[in-house]
Amino acid sequence: MPKTDQHLSAAPERLDAWSNADGVARASTAFAEAYGQQPDGVWFAPGRVNVIGEHTDYNGGLALPIALPHRTFAAFRRRDDGRVRLISGRESTPWEGLLADVAPGSVTGWSSYVLGVAWALGQAGQPVTGFDVAIESCVPYGAGLSSSAALEGSVAVALAEHPDWVAPSPGSDEGRAALAAACVRAENEIAGASTGGMDQAASLRCREGHALLLDCRDGSIDHLPFDLAAAGLELLVIDTRAPHALVDGQYAQRRATCEAAAATLGVATLREIDPSLLDEALARLDDDVARARVRHVVTEIDRVRGFVDLLSAGKVREVGPLMNASHDSLRDDYEVTGTELDVAVDAARSAGALGARMTGGGFGGSAIALIEVGEADQVSSAVERAFREAGLGRPAFLVATAAGPAGRAD
Repeated sequence: MPKTDQHLSAAPERLDAWSNADGVARASTAFAEAYGQQPDGVWFAPGRVNVIGEHTDYNGGLALPIALPHRTFAAFRRRDDGRVRLISGRESTPWEGLLADVAPGSVTGWSSYVLGVAWALGQAGQPVTGFDVAIESCVPYGAGLSSSAALEGSVAVALAEHPDWVAPSPGSDEGRAALAAACVRAENEIAGASTGGMDQAASLRCREGHALLLDCRDGSIDHLPFDLAAAGLELLVIDTRAPHALVDGQYAQRRATCEAAAATLGVATLREIDPSLLDEALARLDDDVARARVRHVVTEIDRVRGFVDLLSAGKVREVGPLMNASHDSLRDDYEVTGTELDVAVDAARSAGALGARMTGGGFGGSAIALIEVGEADQVSSAVERAFREAGLGRPAFLVATAAGPAGRAD
């Protein structure tokens, strides 16, 4: 069926979260079919939406994510030997081998995110043995909603139930921060994605009904009540279905530019630059690209502060301009949006969204729009119409609510 006919033939596509029971059943069934026995249990971790604060994490900045109700489920069984077997309902290629053989550069693909977590925890002195895992997930894949961190987190909390686990307790926030750090190391050193850590913190440390204010300079967090419904609002997520990958070099290039600029300016991270002194700092950089990247990071951190102030004052209806400015900065200064994200944001704004922006690392993925309750269908249809007129593929949609962190599902 031609693209235009697909667009015209159905209502906007919704991406629904699985119930906990459904996720457990799917993962347990896959495990039993693959390995001929039942798992020790099923653990889960959520995807996330970053409300504001993009590309700030690896710059020591601030970010404000929420966990999604969309989760990755890991049916897990510990082994007495050092062998690992992995399967995923989304991947055609299973993995089997020895955990002792896992090292930077030794594995690629989806299994590197799982194996990397076990490797990183072992490097941190935790008791990690062999294991079997079956993965099932309803976190939209490649959508910039952190399916990778959800995968890592689901395995991390399963591994952390080892009876000889070394303190801090994985149930404490200190323990969750340690798990998140291991997941970051897995993604950076084993999977080869130069991510900053906001995704893993959101998946492991968020609280239901709250946004997570994450200070990436010291890892501290604050839980801010995030009840959009009380203000008559919803957060619509638009999965553009444009290919999204953080291991193709573009993300790492942005990070390297920021780190080089920080070194030139004599600061540990770009967080140290006071917004009031931004122009002075930019004048000390010789490269136009570096100036643009630094301008985005410094102003984006300041936008997070402004968003938090409005949220804390009960003025969430006034955050739209900050969301819009965030996207415009990511488009013009950081250059990580692209056609699909720009079309989605422009269409949502034109359809009445109070504010709209890309979310996640960019280069494809998803956008978010702050809308009135009950207008999801109207805004979704406007975005889908804009995609059709631009000759783009069909997007999909979900309404995000602030969900809880990773844990045991059964």
